[in-house]
Amino acid sequence: MADTDFIPLPQSAGYAVLVGLGGVFAVGMMLTTYLLKRYNKEIITAEEFATAGRSVKSGLISAAVVSSWTWAATLLTSSTQVYKNGVFGSCGYAFGATAQITLFATLAIKAKERAPSARTYMEIIRARYGAPAHTVYIIWGLATNFMVTIMLITGGAATVRDLTGMHPVASCLLIGLSPTVYSVFGGIKATILTDYAHTVVLLIIILVFGFVTWATSPVLGSPGVVWDLVTRAGELYPVEGNHEGSYLTIHSRSGGIFFVITIASAFGNVFLDNGYYNKAFAANPASAYKGYILGSLAWLPIPAFCSLTMGLAGLALERTEQWPLKRPMTPEEVAAGLVLPNTASALLGKSGAVLSLIVTYMACTSAMSSELISVSTIVTYDIYRTYIHPTATGKKLIFISHISCGVFAYFMAAISIGLYYGNVSLGFLYELMGILSGGAVMGSVMTILSSKQNWQAITFSPPIAMSLAIMSWLVVCKTKFGSITYDNLFQDDAMLTGNVVSLLFPLITIPLFTFIFKPQNFDWKLLETRITKVDETEELMEATGKRHRDNEKLNPVMSDISVIASNLAESRRAKYSQDQMQLHKAFKTTAIVCVVVTICLVILFPMPLYGSKYIFSKKFFTGWVCVFFIWTFYTVFQVGIYPIWEGRATLFHMARGIYWDCTGQSHKLYEWQDSHPEDLHAVQSQIIAQLSQENSAGAPEVFESSVANDSRIDYQLSDEKK
Repeated sequence: MADTDFIPLPQSAGYAVLVGLGGVFAVGMMLTTYLLKRYNKEIITAEEFATAGRSVKSGLISAAVVSSWTWAATLLTSSTQVYKNGVFGSCGYAFGATAQITLFATLAIKAKERAPSARTYMEIIRARYGAPAHTVYIIWGLATNFMVTIMLITGGAATVRDLTGMHPVASCLLIGLSPTVYSVFGGIKATILTDYAHTVVLLIIILVFGFVTWATSPVLGSPGVVWDLVTRAGELYPVEGNHEGSYLTIHSRSGGIFFVITIASAFGNVFLDNGYYNKAFAANPASAYKGYILGSLAWLPIPAFCSLTMGLAGLALERTEQWPLKRPMTPEEVAAGLVLPNTASALLGKSGAVLSLIVTYMACTSAMSSELISVSTIVTYDIYRTYIHPTATGKKLIFISHISCGVFAYFMAAISIGLYYGNVSLGFLYELMGILSGGAVMGSVMTILSSKQNWQAITFSPPIAMSLAIMSWLVVCKTKFGSITYDNLFQDDAMLTGNVVSLLFPLITIPLFTFIFKPQNFDWKLLETRITKVDETEELMEATGKRHRDNEKLNPVMSDISVIASNLAESRRAKYSQDQMQLHKAFKTTAIVCVVVTICLVILFPMPLYGSKYIFSKKFFTGWVCVFFIWTFYTVFQVGIYPIWEGRATLFHMARGIYWDCTGQSHKLYEWQDSHPEDLHAVQSQIIAQLSQENSAGAPEVFESSVANDSRIDYQLSDEKK
């Protein structure tokens, strides 16, 4: 990475954001966790840590989806693509990466229906196929989390260094500090609530950039002025592969290749990242698919509008007096994702530098907290509880979850430091992701959607596809560019080939293995008995015992958690059956909506503009900007305002409890809590697990813990084996 000539902020600003602002969020989330525990009867058990009681509503789910899918790459790489390739870089990133979140809604709804007690999608794989396939997907799932986290840290560290001169080693070590602290204390609930807060801050800053660029800047100030300057830039420095070298056309060869790479790599990022399944399992049944569909539509304008604004503003300002570097950026600086921070400095001076530093930090830490919970859940349930200590209590499991969060965060920081000194850029890691992960996507999808796929198909397809993808990547690099070097491996054609082979080759191997080794014909009811609940009696009794000591008038039933769970299960049996039926009925409608939206985003909208080679007129460009500007306000409503309205009852209970405490009426709090045992949040997961196992009582086979160590499992539920 080239040295930066101009550093707009002192190093103290970097430490203030990474330590000071991060500390504010950490303390705030720890306080929120305490308030939820005191006033909303939430107890952080192992299940609560991983699933938030499976009761999160659609507004917070959509906010969490938006936050988790808004990485450093979402803002930095998309802005880089607009700077390099023009307007297609904006919709290429946004449309190409929205499709996966939209389509994931179908998996979310089926996973909730077929495995209501699951904490990870690997648990479903183990319940169906046994240890070999389970091990393969643990490796691929963790590798996905590793790659995403490394991208977050390296992209964030590069931006902090560019803006403040802060040493990148310090940045790598400090970026993960705050999310590690509040994730350890609050689990996925704290992560989701922090996602909400981060997303609100991020949207405010993006809107500030938008208003300055398109309305108030003395240098730019309108879409027409930007159009004039960008048109001039295309005449002076035409883009190779764009129609007439223009930045204002969708017909872009490099942009089109990046579009396909984004589609391929994003499938692996979403469908193999257990963080998205964590949120699906945390949602209540009616919220799972709504949260993902609404979240995907709310996420799209973030990269589309932000990159359109900052990428084109960077092109317009790069050779003016406002540009902070006083020279064009080097290819290394562009690849590192420094278009956005430099453009922000050009637009708003030091204020812009501060805002870009904050927005990048928000994007990094919100997505990283999701990765922390994802990895801790895999380590806790798929490794420790499955292969090391199958009878571990909830108290032991939550200890393992805490340890795994801290170890993972700083293991990733160490790797990111190594990649920094190896000069590996954010853009390279982003495009490499699909080559390494794409081969496992189809197997994970078919695990939830198809009863036919057998253990051979899901176990052998990922390593075969990845091996062929890497080979194709290297072969194209060697034959087309003459040698295998870092720069040549980063070329469009080589990356495109590797990504496409990785994603699509399982379309051959999975049907082939299923045909050769016979379909599995799996009975979905078995998932409800093979994925078992955790014994959390110890933690819950400790918590209720403390309440008993605090309040001598405690209702006697509250001292017996098993009685509470049984009573609530009895009262909610009809509601549980209704929820499962609702999920089943909603699947077809959800699938149709998701497929239609995806076809519109990937084919119907961009392809005609690409084929027509249309260069945006000034009026068309103005309308284009206005559409994404307005769409961003929908995002503000969906992930900023709607969750507050949806959670108004919880906020009311909390505010009333705080008032009672402050006015010396704490006894009213205990009386209200004791008269509403159905609201005891900590037993929600226990109730769902109990109801799911009751619902599958007639299943033909019970999964014994010993099969986890079998070399293979082939559950053929034919009449003979029954």
